[in-house]
Amino acid sequence: MSGKIAVVAAGGTGGHLFPAEALARELSSRGWRIVLATDTRGAEYANEFPAEERLALDAATFKMGDPVGMALGGMKILNGVARARLAFKRIKPSVVVGFGGYPSLPALLAAPAVKAPTVIHEQNAVLGRVNRFLAPKASAVACAFPTLQKASAKVKAKVSVVGNPVRPDIQALGQKPYPDPGSGNVRILVTGGSQGARLLSEAVPQAIARLPEDTRYRLHVTQQTRPEAMEDARRVYANALVDAQLAPFFRDMAARLAEAHLVIGRAGASTVCELAVVGLPSVLVPLAIAMDDHQTFNAKLLVDAGAAEAIPEKDFTPDRLAESLMRILGDPTELARRSAAARSVATPDAAARLADLVERVAN
Repeated sequence: MSGKIAVVAAGGTGGHLFPAEALARELSSRGWRIVLATDTRGAEYANEFPAEERLALDAATFKMGDPVGMALGGMKILNGVARARLAFKRIKPSVVVGFGGYPSLPALLAAPAVKAPTVIHEQNAVLGRVNRFLAPKASAVACAFPTLQKASAKVKAKVSVVGNPVRPDIQALGQKPYPDPGSGNVRILVTGGSQGARLLSEAVPQAIARLPEDTRYRLHVTQQTRPEAMEDARRVYANALVDAQLAPFFRDMAARLAEAHLVIGRAGASTVCELAVVGLPSVLVPLAIAMDDHQTFNAKLLVDAGAAEAIPEKDFTPDRLAESLMRILGDPTELARRSAAARSVATPDAAARLADLVERVAN
């Protein structure tokens, strides 16, 4: 391979892969050639990733204090580093960009062997474990949120706040005006996230059923629901005379967001940043088991702006959610006000900002 080559390394989840894909597309538009380094899980999210080559660099996760797991995980990581070094000698990357997750670790560790500079992007408001380990020696560190928890003073001194790159179809929605319902129907989108969806699947229909009748008649609910909870949710909505569409997964998320007036969901980094870009009011339920409680810190961006309400899992009951919904839906001007607040903290050009940083480091 020749020319400007960027190795983009990301862990095997959508939260890591989607921002990586947004950067890859931006760099490709600037004439860069892209190599993707991820694991087998990541390949599931990378069907349309604009990479000329893909490196399979599996790296096992492990728990601290588990000597057997740490030993096996360490061996896999070392094997991944060896494979990455061999590939890099052939590829000769101009820069290696890591988005966190254990599969990104071998690529970043192998970069010095070919004297390639490294850039780390942290999607969450808390520096993840892998990025925490790599950040001190990285050429540059970029982050999505104005504050970055768990970062040392040395790391914070070289942090650039660029935002979280979002997919092009989501970014395009930032140009559309918020569909203020006025006195008409209100469309609520409920997303469960990849973990802990059962809580929302069960609590949201019960909360909406508790709303006053004149409010319920205005609602159209589109809800991501666990298969085993589908029948009960349909029954609750039908008894409450609420128009509802339920499915385990929605592939056309951009179209769903374009129609929504309000979102109820988790507070993953991509979710929070997409809500800001699209300008959507929200009720967020941070995942309690998230590492370092990073979803609570993510949600703070929208909560502090007045765009969202955050309800801790331990307090998330149908009654508590119904109270929040009444505050938001009871005032005809509230949805539009919260939409403007969400957009006020958005970074729609995050991919371009991150690409600018990558090019500066590579040069």
